[in-house]
Amino acid sequence: MGSIGNGRTGSEVGIQMPPAGSKTVLEPVVLPVTTSSVTRGPRLGMVMVVARAATLVMALLSMSLMVSSKQQGTLIIFGIEIPLNANWSFSYSLQFLVGMSAASAAYSLAQLLITLLTAMKKVSIIPSRRHVWLLLAGDQVFSLAMMSAGSAAAAVSNLNRTGIRHTPLPNFCKPLPHFCNFSAASIACAFLSCVFLAMSAVIDVIWLASL
Repeated sequence: MGSIGNGRTGSEVGIQMPPAGSKTVLEPVVLPVTTSSVTRGPRLGMVMVVARAATLVMALLSMSLMVSSKQQGTLIIFGIEIPLNANWSFSYSLQFLVGMSAASAAYSLAQLLITLLTAMKKVSIIPSRRHVWLLLAGDQVFSLAMMSAGSAAAAVSNLNRTGIRHTPLPNFCKPLPHFCNFSAASIACAFLSCVFLAMSAVIDVIWLASL
């Protein structure tokens, strides 16, 4: 019996060669596939579907609430009545939020449909490595864009609610509660959509690690 070792016996090293002239073929050992590695892909796919659906719902809510934030009222300063007309289209920041919410909703809907069609074909729900890289880039871009749009809109909404200190500019939300409340709800939905997009990016990273 031959052995491989640096001055040690084959029993010490644990590797033995077949006898000289023997026709024995060394066969590779196939390790069993664990249940966790088999079920990991479908579980991640289901989490991704939920994250995409939640992003779609939050983006649509953010867009619809902001578009509905319109109101007319009257502001009284030093006994003078000033008519007010509040509309989301009067602010570039609010317009940016509406546009990014629509874009995020379209992106999430497209990715959700692709994932569902892949699942219906009964093939691996985990896409190729190149596709995952594209998903990771898209999720990060839209997540940061929604955070930027929500932050800009929050600054405008906060200014309308608190006014400007040391000036006679008052709280516009008192005569325009409908406009301010709908704007605040829209901004909250925008930040939630950002969170779900970030969750999708994390799943993309897990997919890349498993490929």
